[in-house]
Amino acid sequence: MKICPSGNGGGTVTIKLTTIFSFGRAAQYMSMEASDPMVATMDRGTFAPALKDLPVGGDDSAFSAIERLFVMINGPTGRRNQQRQGLNSVLRDHLDPLHVIGGIPTLALGYSPMWDINLGRWTPNAIRRGYRSRLIDEFQLLEFVRRGHITGPNGARYGSVGIRVNCPIVHRFL
Repeated sequence: MKICPSGNGGGTVTIKLTTIFSFGRAAQYMSMEASDPMVATMDRGTFAPALKDLPVGGDDSAFSAIERLFVMINGPTGRRNQQRQGLNSVLRDHLDPLHVIGGIPTLALGYSPMWDINLGRWTPNAIRRGYRSRLIDEFQLLEFVRRGHITGPNGARYGSVGIRVNCPIVHRFL
């Protein structure tokens, strides 16, 4: 975020938005806070350790305070690659990670700007078979998890890594 109260900037505020997918549709969010100092730094947000106290496990339920955020580690890379996605792409290509969430406002009644990071990694077998691609929907991603093509880091069980972030959706594309 950049703030120029007066002078050459003319009283402007510039906010960095990040593209994300939900139900096959693109949207953009603003990073605000994270319960992990490294994630807060990477997202240019505020370190808010108390966010880790938000309960998880009730995603998409009527009384859930949190939504799952699906983050890929080793998705395809390449600035011109239409399938690029994930943390490796952020580091190599300097572009948005193109994460997936379960729901966004107007498309899901269970939407929350509070997200629980679920970190995924394409397996070597999935990569060898050519399955690694951009994922744009929660159910599409979870089917790859169910079939064993995506695991947690280092082959661990896929799921929450215990990091919470506050990232409200501020724009939805048609």
